[in-house]
Amino acid sequence: MGPQYAPSLRSRLAPLLLFLQIGFIAIYAFYIEIESNVKVDGITFSSFYPEFQDVNVMVIVGFGFLGTFLVRYGFSGSGFNLLVAVIATQWAIILNGIESWYHRGKIPINLRSLVVAEMCTASALISIGAVMGKTNPVHLILIALLEVSGFVLNEWLLRTLLNVQPLNGIMLLHIFGAFFGLMLTWVLHRKGSEQRFEKEKFDSKTGLFSTLGTVFLWMFWPSFNSVLVDNRTPGTKLAAICSTYLALAVSAVTAAAVSVLSSPKGKLHPIHMQSCMLAGGVAVGVSMSAVHQPWEAMTIGFTAAVVSTIGFRYLKIHMLFAFQCHDTCAILSTHGLPGLLGWLAHLLIQIKDDHTTAIRFAVFHIYTLLITITLSLFMGIITGVILKWKFWRPPQDKKYFDDQAFWEFPHQAVRK
Repeated sequence: MGPQYAPSLRSRLAPLLLFLQIGFIAIYAFYIEIESNVKVDGITFSSFYPEFQDVNVMVIVGFGFLGTFLVRYGFSGSGFNLLVAVIATQWAIILNGIESWYHRGKIPINLRSLVVAEMCTASALISIGAVMGKTNPVHLILIALLEVSGFVLNEWLLRTLLNVQPLNGIMLLHIFGAFFGLMLTWVLHRKGSEQRFEKEKFDSKTGLFSTLGTVFLWMFWPSFNSVLVDNRTPGTKLAAICSTYLALAVSAVTAAAVSVLSSPKGKLHPIHMQSCMLAGGVAVGVSMSAVHQPWEAMTIGFTAAVVSTIGFRYLKIHMLFAFQCHDTCAILSTHGLPGLLGWLAHLLIQIKDDHTTAIRFAVFHIYTLLITITLSLFMGIITGVILKWKFWRPPQDKKYFDDQAFWEFPHQAVRK
């Protein structure tokens, strides 16, 4: 049987990209202005550039190479990551500046606002990991636009209703992105045989490129967690950097140990080393404002690696057969579970440090999580329903995890 749809993306992708980019240019021309020679949190934006660069490397290079582990989806894993990231960042800048536009008529941008926008984009890239290989680039762009919109709305609700600090709201990106992606892949799942996933494989070459992405993420994660920390309090940013590094170091060691212990052959699993060693950075990032002691960060990193590695080993396959929820990059194990662990650690540390306000803080903290998960699930359902429309030309089952559905390879022979 021939393909259900023609392989060309001309009638859908090109118009969407041109419409979005021309629209963004028009909005930026009338409502966006560059803000310079200002200080925020006691630092100038000229000295803020190295941290912005670190976050930029994580979003573009780290997530991009991390998605190249599939044998026949390497071009799409990295190429679509860049395309989605730059579009989502432009959209996030606009959404984050709506409040400023309402009061001032203009949206000022600077390096800090670019960092915040890229962190919103990181949440979308996490969500896309759940459906990677099973969607076309039109789907991915729509997912990014809707997910960033939901995440910015969630951060605004937490700040407005519960007076959550901006840093704490933004660092929930791991939880929001993971549950958004899980609900999205559940809605988009097509009933039938699972043979459509036969191309979901990795080898040593693609694994090497994916490991390169892990290395970049691991190296720059301390900047990611500390970039928005208030620099006016002495030692706060340094504590965030040190805590993140220690959590990452412990999670790398623990992930290796648990991977060997859980393997029937007693060998290291490449995917475990590529993703689970990052679990400590995720968990300590969510609990950053509460972690003050090195042993706390190390304990969080240890527990996060154990939970993430065991989840990778057993959870992904059970979710597919029990809930028809196929999670390509296992974002639940990489971001969802460690994020929830970080949230729990934040709660326990705060209660331990201040018993007088323990109950009040616990209720406040639980509401924060409930709002985040509820909105992420709701937005995931809406996005999934929109993407099920045949107008977007979803890929045929046999074209899952295949670059040839979207990329032109001149070296390949053409059948006549």
